[in-house]
Amino acid sequence: MIKFDWNDISIVPSVLSDISSRSEVDVFLKNGKLPIFTAPMDMVVNEENVKYFEENKINVCLPRNIKYDINKSNEYFYSYGLDEIIDIFENNKILPKKVLIDIANGHLTKLYNISKKIKDRFGNNIELMVGNIANPETYRKYCEIGVDYIRVNIGSGSACTTAANVGIFYPSASMVNECYEISKEFDNPTKIIVDGGLRNSSEIIKALALGGFSVMLGGVFNKALESCSDSYLKDSTGVYHLIDKEKALINFNEGGEIYKYYRGMSTKEVQKFWNRKELKTGEGITKFNKVEYTLNGWVENFTDYLKSAMSYCNSRTLDNFIGNSNWVLISQNAFNRFNK
Repeated sequence: MIKFDWNDISIVPSVLSDISSRSEVDVFLKNGKLPIFTAPMDMVVNEENVKYFEENKINVCLPRNIKYDINKSNEYFYSYGLDEIIDIFENNKILPKKVLIDIANGHLTKLYNISKKIKDRFGNNIELMVGNIANPETYRKYCEIGVDYIRVNIGSGSACTTAANVGIFYPSASMVNECYEISKEFDNPTKIIVDGGLRNSSEIIKALALGGFSVMLGGVFNKALESCSDSYLKDSTGVYHLIDKEKALINFNEGGEIYKYYRGMSTKEVQKFWNRKELKTGEGITKFNKVEYTLNGWVENFTDYLKSAMSYCNSRTLDNFIGNSNWVLISQNAFNRFNK
């Protein structure tokens, strides 16, 4: 069977909707946040700018270079490498309430085993997120051991080259849809976090409609003025020049072009930053993204778009919308018609 991606589908509205105003729609999860997570990327979020994501009701996953201690907030997910989390678990070191085991290959038996041990020992006292995976049957395995969240998709991120270089990939929309169908077999299924390459509100909304509990965004948030990446101006010769935050804000408000540095977390550059002794071949790229919006401006637009989509689908809450919306496969010509 041919698998499909976001451009291959469209959402079909309900036959009739009794929602007469977007104000009747609630787009927030039970924790009061939007169905959005920051990607744990050091060009997106850090301890200095995390307040902006909190203010905009976005769930936060901090990157691995930020270490947890008992004086820090338990509202965020803290990220760990696989060997790091095994060492912490085996030596009974302290863990936060929210843990992300942040590795590229979520199919490793080693990850599965430590995830099971963590859930067996801590149960609901720790919210555990793992990933990434690109096989729906792997999702089933993690449901069986009670993992709370799993990041689905490999190779689809804008700074990830895994799919391009090694051929490992599962079309994102099919992946989410098939995982959601599996989730119906469980009383308390692992929540699906759609991670990697979502470019705009339309794709995010489709990801939720097909069954994603939430989405995880890296490049989208890197393009926000408030992202933690340094800001740059580009001169007429194409050379980028570092500027401070104040100058970046002034230039942005005056309509000038500002750029943010962006890099995949499996690049050699990041490996060096993490002081790894052996550098592996990178599966990511580095680039400059043009700043396109403020975080608040992006969130305001997205919230209105999501409310609108939910009202078309007669869904007043996310519980009604996620995985319960009708959709159809479309042709390339059909996509081109509305892709403005």
